[in-house]
Amino acid sequence: MNILFYLTPKCDCAYIETSDTLRQAMEKMEYHKYSSIPILDDEGSYVGVLTEGDLLWGIKNKYDLDLKEAENVPITDINRRRDYAQVSVRSSMEDLIKVAMNQNFVPVMDDDGKFIGIVTRKDIIKYFSEKIEEAVKADTEYQLA
Repeated sequence: MNILFYLTPKCDCAYIETSDTLRQAMEKMEYHKYSSIPILDDEGSYVGVLTEGDLLWGIKNKYDLDLKEAENVPITDINRRRDYAQVSVRSSMEDLIKVAMNQNFVPVMDDDGKFIGIVTRKDIIKYFSEKIEEAVKADTEYQLA
């Protein structure tokens, strides 16, 4: 199965860039109601994922929670606990499942290593749910014949 059928393209994804500030990242995450968001560099390459926890610990350890001061903090100054694994656009659904077991979404890169979108865990579950329904239907039709 081609994972592109399940890709949410970059143009429909929320993400932050390495040039964004702490305040911009917080506002974007709040607006979209996300608990984690991909980080891209200026060339569109995947850098990692910023989570709410990363923001909280960064603010606690480095700053006095002054939102006005947060306008001057580059997002690259915030340490991240871990980054989400990524896959190539040529990956199989099986590869996608292995990665998605430990994260909410899977960043997808093109052949040049540029971020082109994400596949959500929800879409992967939907794919397998449809496969199960097809198998049950085929089995029922076989039994009736």
